[in-house]
Amino acid sequence: MTVRFSPLVDRIAGRGSSAWRIHFEAVQRRDKDGQDVILLTVGDPDQSPPAAMVEALVTSLRQGHTGYAAIVGPMPLREAVAARVTARTGTPCTAENVVIVPGAQAGLYCALQCLAGPDDEVLVAEPLYATYEAVVGACGATLVTVALRPEKNFHPDLEALAAAITPRTRVLWINSPHNPTGAVLDRREIEVIAELCHRHDLWLLSDEVYEDLAFARPHVSPRALPGMAERTIVVSSLSKSHAVPGFRTGWIIGPAAMTPHLFNLILCMTYGGPPFIHDGALPALTQELPEAATLRADYQRRAALLGGVLAAARNCRVRMPEGGMFLLLDVRQTGLGASDFARGLLKAENVALLPADGFGPSLAGHLRVSLTAADERLREAGERVVRFAGQLASTKV
Repeated sequence: MTVRFSPLVDRIAGRGSSAWRIHFEAVQRRDKDGQDVILLTVGDPDQSPPAAMVEALVTSLRQGHTGYAAIVGPMPLREAVAARVTARTGTPCTAENVVIVPGAQAGLYCALQCLAGPDDEVLVAEPLYATYEAVVGACGATLVTVALRPEKNFHPDLEALAAAITPRTRVLWINSPHNPTGAVLDRREIEVIAELCHRHDLWLLSDEVYEDLAFARPHVSPRALPGMAERTIVVSSLSKSHAVPGFRTGWIIGPAAMTPHLFNLILCMTYGGPPFIHDGALPALTQELPEAATLRADYQRRAALLGGVLAAARNCRVRMPEGGMFLLLDVRQTGLGASDFARGLLKAENVALLPADGFGPSLAGHLRVSLTAADERLREAGERVVRFAGQLASTKV
């Protein structure tokens, strides 16, 4: 007799789970073998966290705030998130609309568990962040994708999106600024998507974790549009906006009627979060912290710097982001696929870039390049890529 695992283990082993192989190999080269690897794979901010957040966390620990916290988050933190959302969208938001979760990833998981299930379809633009497929699989729903094309700068084909909606569609899921492409949806696109949700009675799940890093145009939340607060679920966190992914502090914004369902789910999962981290997060939502104010300019400058260096890479094309902390490198003209290019680059030059086809077939032949390194380190990485691409071109002659 063979002891079997739940069918869930297959549903959560999506294509995206293999996207990180180059990253893990690069980390081993750096940490175990002591090699000078420039790691540009993961969106882990390199900047120091705001001092006020660190001090608030340490003070909370010293005061003994190590017990259980409220299941859906402490009221002061929920109120602070609600005030931020109200100020940014112009749409009223109260603590009853806010649930605190351990990061945006957990927020997306919890939200979708409450929105969709077997026999439902979740409609997402592709390429999509590597964990989305598993999150949809975990709730038993079916993932339906609509391709984003390079020739449209990875902005959605709104007619194709509308055509993909079926009677089984329950959730339309967007991400802006987009990971991995860096596209930032404009207001007209958000309005068309919102109209589709009204017309077909859909939930709109909006992943806004990069909302503070939009630099081509202002970020627009669908919650700001008339009549959308009742059907929009916003998920965000402090990880990117304040360079504190280790804080695991995120939130879900939705109709108040959803909060009791999230309470029940979190009750049987994490039973709340660490109160000292909640205390550490509060300054980020109640103060204008100078460290956070510089992050968007940092990534915009870094994208321009690295993009300028990579422009010299033979048979490669740089696709500049409109927001976020990544740019894309199109290597299709080198004759290598993204994974082979990444492996060769790591072996020859000790630079680790992430093959982007793990995010979906529309990014075949592209690599995602994280901008989470200091300027001089990015410049060095770009020069190594240029050298490797030149060597590839020379061997083809």
